[in-house]
Amino acid sequence: MDQINKKTGLFFGSFNPIHIGHLIVASQMVENSDLDQIWFVVTPQNPLKKKKTLLKNHHRLNLVKEAIDDDERFRATDVEFHLPQPNYTIHTLTVLTEKYPEREFALIMGTDNLATLHKWKNYQELLDQYKLYVYPRPGFQPGEFASHTNVHLVEAPQIEISASMIRDAIHQKKDLRYLLPVKVLRYIEDMMFYQ
Repeated sequence: MDQINKKTGLFFGSFNPIHIGHLIVASQMVENSDLDQIWFVVTPQNPLKKKKTLLKNHHRLNLVKEAIDDDERFRATDVEFHLPQPNYTIHTLTVLTEKYPEREFALIMGTDNLATLHKWKNYQELLDQYKLYVYPRPGFQPGEFASHTNVHLVEAPQIEISASMIRDAIHQKKDLRYLLPVKVLRYIEDMMFYQ
């Protein structure tokens, strides 16, 4: 079923919760680049940083699956749940490349992350060995790495929706039907999350 060298973009995040901003960015990445598929990489809770508002790993993964289950362009992965902590993006890419040799993995990030890429572990290896597909983030310029041959700036609307804004709105019992996929909203309401 998988074609050889299927280009797969990795979209990392805590997705706490996943919202339409994430889905718009992912959709624009597939539509406006040569990526065949996007994998949502749900990052585990850092054991050193307990956050009251961070849902358990499996719930955040389930929310992503609920959001994307009817779209063949997308897939959810818990690969980082099984890696030693703290984990680094370069390690995840190495593990996935070994596990799925038929795929060509790339990294999806916003201009905010590209601008601070020099702070990432083994950032030069990331830049040299993997393609980076970068979407615009409000208030952030791409920075010095924008001209690197492996960096591809992709057209996408600038989304000013944040998961923290969503969590606050849920806590305040606001209507979120246009900011969350229906199944995600239902799951959150059924489980009484973020209240």
